[in-house]
Amino acid sequence: MNTAHIVCNRRARFLGLCLTALLMTTGCGQRPEGSRAQTAQHSEESFKEFGNYEIHYNAVRADQIPAEVARNHGIERSKNRVMLNVTLLRKDADHSPRKPVKGAVSVDAYNLNGQLKNIEVRQVTEGEAIYYLGTVSISGSEILIFDIKATPENETAAFEVKFKREFFSD
Repeated sequence: MNTAHIVCNRRARFLGLCLTALLMTTGCGQRPEGSRAQTAQHSEESFKEFGNYEIHYNAVRADQIPAEVARNHGIERSKNRVMLNVTLLRKDADHSPRKPVKGAVSVDAYNLNGQLKNIEVRQVTEGEAIYYLGTVSISGSEILIFDIKATPENETAAFEVKFKREFFSD
């Protein structure tokens, strides 16, 4: 028997062992009859359109922000803090790229118990990018509801967005 044939036999035995182990563990952890796997929750939108404008928004636990980014923006990286980011964009009729615009942005944040969370939003400008950042504290597992009111510069009507996110400070 040549060396190549021995190597092929070893590989075949190894693959056979892997397949056997897989088949033996397939039944482990099965759900009781009649139960169903939980389906994934639909992800919420992260932007909303208002005529020629869009409001983009997101909230993440502050410890997930890269250290350099947090340091540059004065954000405390902590599993007990959440950072909110809001951007206002103007759409032009000619389908050119959307442009960030300045505006007035205010946010109310509260949990499911109705406890209002203090969140101050500040404008950040980096080159052509304009966005609004704010942070809020969380305790344990909390679902926060964010009510955003944004009025683009040179507009009179405020656009309103409401969204919620669940956070775990474990």
